[in-house]
Amino acid sequence: MAGTRAPGETVRAELAERTADLQRVKAEYDNYRKRVRRDRLAVREVAVANVLRELLPVLDAVERACAHEPPTPGLRDIAETLDARTGALGLVAFGAVGDPFDPARHEALAHEVSATAARPVCTAVLRPGYRVGDQLLRPACVEVTGPR
Repeated sequence: MAGTRAPGETVRAELAERTADLQRVKAEYDNYRKRVRRDRLAVREVAVANVLRELLPVLDAVERACAHEPPTPGLRDIAETLDARTGALGLVAFGAVGDPFDPARHEALAHEVSATAARPVCTAVLRPGYRVGDQLLRPACVEVTGPR
């Protein structure tokens, strides 16, 4: 009876096989849950970026309104609330005078040559740029001064 197993050995072998199956299914399920979580976060990030992109003209209009006249307290409150809420969603404005020109983040609308400039620098910001995380929503429109 070399090919037969004792009843205890058969039960142990089946138990080991079922345990391995259970561990494999659990690992697959854990991986599935992680993948779904990542996918949901990615969808959320895209949705937030799309909504914020659509709000950029509103931000521009509020900024222009605040720049023309001394803003009323109501307009100032709206501007501050809008900045706070969009900032909480991860919106970051960029583009300031003196920033090094980066063609990946800035759109040069004018260029002046300067013999003293070592590298291209933003000398005027015509429209701020915005990003969410690493995603560029809109490049900053700038005037650039740099070497020939």
